[in-house]
Amino acid sequence: QVLLAAAVCTKAGKAIVSRQFVEMTRTRIEGLLAAFPKLMNTGKQHTFVETESVRYVYQPMEKLYMVLITTKNSNILEDLETLRLFSRVIPEYCRALEENEISEHCFDLIFAFDEIVALGYRENVNLAQIRTFTEMDSHEEKVFRAVRETQEREAKAEMRRKAKELQQARRDAERQGKKAPGFGGFGSSAVSGGTTAAMITETIIETEKPKVAPAPARPSGPSKALKLGAKGKEVDNFVDKLKSEGENIMTSVGKRSTEAAKVLAPPVNMESVHMKIEEKISLTCGRDGGLQNMELHGMIMLHISDEKFARIRLHVENEDKRGVQLQTHPNVDKKLFTAESQIGLKNPEKSFPINSDVGVLKWRLQTTEESFIPLTINCWPSESGNSCDVNIEYELQEESLELNDVIITIPLPSGVGAPVIGEIDGEYRHDSRRNLLEWCLPVIDAKNKSGSLEFSIAGQPNDFFPVQVTFISKKNYCNIQVTKVTQVDGNSPVRFSTETTFLVDKYEIL
Repeated sequence: QVLLAAAVCTKAGKAIVSRQFVEMTRTRIEGLLAAFPKLMNTGKQHTFVETESVRYVYQPMEKLYMVLITTKNSNILEDLETLRLFSRVIPEYCRALEENEISEHCFDLIFAFDEIVALGYRENVNLAQIRTFTEMDSHEEKVFRAVRETQEREAKAEMRRKAKELQQARRDAERQGKKAPGFGGFGSSAVSGGTTAAMITETIIETEKPKVAPAPARPSGPSKALKLGAKGKEVDNFVDKLKSEGENIMTSVGKRSTEAAKVLAPPVNMESVHMKIEEKISLTCGRDGGLQNMELHGMIMLHISDEKFARIRLHVENEDKRGVQLQTHPNVDKKLFTAESQIGLKNPEKSFPINSDVGVLKWRLQTTEESFIPLTINCWPSESGNSCDVNIEYELQEESLELNDVIITIPLPSGVGAPVIGEIDGEYRHDSRRNLLEWCLPVIDAKNKSGSLEFSIAGQPNDFFPVQVTFISKKNYCNIQVTKVTQVDGNSPVRFSTETTFLVDKYEIL
């Protein structure tokens, strides 16, 4: 089945939302949708109609139509099943099936359509999965927000406590007939006995600010350091203050994202023909050994910025011996790729799109073969009285890889304090708020293929699972590379640049 486009249109054929899954001009899609109402026979109850070139599969929705435009040789039963899923998606985002409501939520619908169909082919997803994917719910973001809110609450409670202490000190000084101490440079003459808690709170923050970080000198006058309930710079001041007191959670998150950005930064010299080769791995292992599931997805994205290089062919070298499944874009000449490992358009006279990322080749590997695991993790907790001695070791099985910014995260029991570290290769961070121990390794490669960590802490063996791993690599797992780019006319070579990344989607030892 090759799905050309999915659209929501009026009964007159006016397109409200249209998503093309293959290369089509706006004029072409508007012409197809305008011709659609004229082809229907009102007396019949068919849900599809055909022309010489395409098939329309449609479903009425009050005053609108949900229309799929497919090739004539597609499977009509699969088309109808896909149409039903498209029709169920629309009420998820639109309260009423009306033109203005559809237009208002057009981008939500397009994102949902992209989860159903990729490169013209139906994805194996259901309505619940589409909802999850489009929401892009992030556990890390929830943790980030929870930590920030906790820090703000603690800082506000500390301010209130100090405000009460200062008020009490002032009352005691007045009862004893002594001169009341001044705060924040105002002195006793400016702060009378009837000073409110809010004003005292302002002076507390002003006096403690130099402890946080050196800042430019401020002009004299009323202090505006903090107003409870305000957002923006005041909130950042809370976080900075807590950092100075030893909280490094926010710092580590920022450092992690900065390092990842450095590793994933594109090449400085991007040629007119640039390729992104990206792989993502999802892996689950048992704590006693055995690979439960490993799935890897890869794709080559082509970006052309100069029109004179739009008619080219990519020479692909595939040295993978693990049985990876390859799939080319529907517009790519599959016979040419099978025979000569070259990626070119079916019609050599056509050009690749300019200034846009186009997926031309994707691959998939799914296996339960243990020898395919790129990085093995062995976590061995042993009970010793009231505590546990935990030994963890890693070993790089795929020696051609170079893994950067590796973080092995081990959960810890709550309320038992910090772990006692014995021997360690690399560095570690203890996150007391989330009860995690992060084992940090800058590089794992053939020269540094194994290492270990030993620590002791109160707990049971089950408390230290699941172990999670993240890393970034500039070498891909499946040895698939573009070795040469040539022009269709004359077969002359073309300069090109390549950006390769290998990322972790999920890597767990349960």
